[in-house]
Amino acid sequence: MFHQRGIEVSHKTVREWCIKFGSLFAQELRHRETRRVSRWHLDQVWTTVDGVRHWLWRAIDEHDFVLVIMLQRHRDTDAAKTLLTTLLSEYHVPEAIHTDQFRSYGAAIRELSSLIQVDHQEVVSAARCNNLIEHSHRLIRRQERQQQGFKGKERTQEFLNLRANP
Repeated sequence: MFHQRGIEVSHKTVREWCIKFGSLFAQELRHRETRRVSRWHLDQVWTTVDGVRHWLWRAIDEHDFVLVIMLQRHRDTDAAKTLLTTLLSEYHVPEAIHTDQFRSYGAAIRELSSLIQVDHQEVVSAARCNNLIEHSHRLIRRQERQQQGFKGKERTQEFLNLRANP
């Protein structure tokens, strides 16, 4: 478009614009799309940040689109409730929620009145029925190995937000 109008722009400039404004465009497009999600897949995995164990909580939909990714210090009902509250603030109530057999999910779902009627399916991890979310952690693990661990909580959360939907 610039070339048609007689404006000369180098490839390096376009690349820098993509780096600077790409995440803003992606965020705006995410907010414009319809938010009809019928199934959520939730999971958590531990990771070390600066030598301290943290829990990486992720939620994806049935199309493998990352809905929310959070890094929290605790793995309890309050942390699960925070994840679900964040999901409900951005998306409509789903038809079904697929989780592993971690009991805090059930407790958090029972505490939130808008999720009482939702079909909560606890998936046996050995049955490999929750593979969408399990495979979703691969990119994070690869990056963690390359960086030899994450160094700070704020920088890790920023990185995870950027990697949410490449």
